[in-house]
Amino acid sequence: MARANRSDVRLDSPKGLRTPALGRKRRRSRDRPSRDRFGRFTEAIARGMGTPWFLLGLTFFAVSWIAWNTLAPVQWRFDSVSLGFIALTLVLSMQASYAAPMILLAQNRQDDRDRVQFEQDRQRAERNLADTEYLAREVVALRLGMKDLASRDFLRSELRALLENLEEREDQDKQTRKRLRKGERDRDREERSPSD
Repeated sequence: MARANRSDVRLDSPKGLRTPALGRKRRRSRDRPSRDRFGRFTEAIARGMGTPWFLLGLTFFAVSWIAWNTLAPVQWRFDSVSLGFIALTLVLSMQASYAAPMILLAQNRQDDRDRVQFEQDRQRAERNLADTEYLAREVVALRLGMKDLASRDFLRSELRALLENLEEREDQDKQTRKRLRKGERDRDREERSPSD
């Protein structure tokens, strides 16, 4: 997505769509792995940590650690019961210290996706509203147009009136023709009678 100027950079868009800060240009090559791979990795870990299987696995790990360091022969133990399992505490602390930032990174990526999705939903809703308003105006225009349209009864009455007018004219034409014929006959008679 190309940007025309730096003031158009939006911080609510995912990092992949933003232009780089301070004018640095990113070089993308097919040989180099995507910079987004770490983000996908953190999301996979965060998704895995939120499952019951992870909790069961972590519980099994801690119980087996404690059991090994309590029940195994002394020369095979690597964590001291008397010191309160310092190594186990360090391992769990390290796991927690890495888990929290990974979960936050995954949450930030999800927030970015949610923001973009929200913006797309808002734009889609605006388009749907505009389409709905357009269709409503068209329906109103059709209804108004339907009021101006002639109904069947109106057309029938108009056709009947036209037919009556045509019949009247035809009757008038017949009468006119009769008069003309009668007038011609009378003239013919008059022309014949003076010569008799």
